[in-house]
Amino acid sequence: MSLEMSLGPRFTGWFGELKTVFAQKLFLPSEYVDLNNVTIRTRRGTTQIDHVIVSRYGVFVVETKNMVGWIFGSEVAPFWTKTNRGEKLRFQNPLHQNEGHIRALSNLARIPPERMHSVVVFRGECSLRTHLPSNVLTGGYISYVKSKTQVLFTEAEVKRIVEAINAGMLPKTRATHLKHVDDLKQRFESTTACARCGNPLVLRTARSGSNAGRQFWGCSRFPSCRYVRNAE
Repeated sequence: MSLEMSLGPRFTGWFGELKTVFAQKLFLPSEYVDLNNVTIRTRRGTTQIDHVIVSRYGVFVVETKNMVGWIFGSEVAPFWTKTNRGEKLRFQNPLHQNEGHIRALSNLARIPPERMHSVVVFRGECSLRTHLPSNVLTGGYISYVKSKTQVLFTEAEVKRIVEAINAGMLPKTRATHLKHVDDLKQRFESTTACARCGNPLVLRTARSGSNAGRQFWGCSRFPSCRYVRNAE
C-alpha cells in the first residue's frame, strides 16, 4: 500500500497538490508566474482556484481533481461521474466550475476572458472513459501550457496582472478556508440562487429519461447556464 493510500483522502488531495506545485516549479520556465491556492471574493461569497499561471501566452486557470477510477462526462453535462469498484460519485462538471473561476479572476485583475485558458487536470489512478476536450487531462499539463505560443501580453501586463491578483486574493489562512467552505455550503444548498452564476433557480420537472417525472432546480438562464440540483 502506498503512503498516499494509507493516510486517507485528505492527505492524498494535499499530496497531489504538492506534486503539482513541484512539477510546475521544476518544469516551467521563469517567465511563467505560478500562483497557488488563490481565494478571491465574488458577489456570491468566495471562490478558490487551485493554480493560476500567468505568462505572456495567457493566464492559465487550473482546476485539479484527485480521483481514482473511471471518469465519465461531457463538455455540456452539469455533472460528471466517477466509478470505482462498483461505487459511483457524481461531481460538478469541472469545466463549468472553472468558468466561474475565470469570470471571477477576470473581474478582479481586469483580464480579457479570451486571453485566459481553462485547464482541468485529474490526478491519481484514473482514466477518462468518454471523449472530452483537449484541455481535460490526466497528466502532462505542463506540456499543454507550453503548447500555447501566441503572445497575448507584454511583460509589463504580466507584472500588472500578478500584482493585481496578489493584492486582491485573500490570505492563505484557516479562517479564509473555513469562510470559503461555508460559502460553498450555502451556495449549493440554496433553492433560490444558481450556484454557478447567481441567477434565480426555477423548479422544473424532467420530461424524459430515467428521471422522468422527478423535480429538480434549474438555472433560469438555461440553456446559457445548465446548472441543476436535486429538489429533495
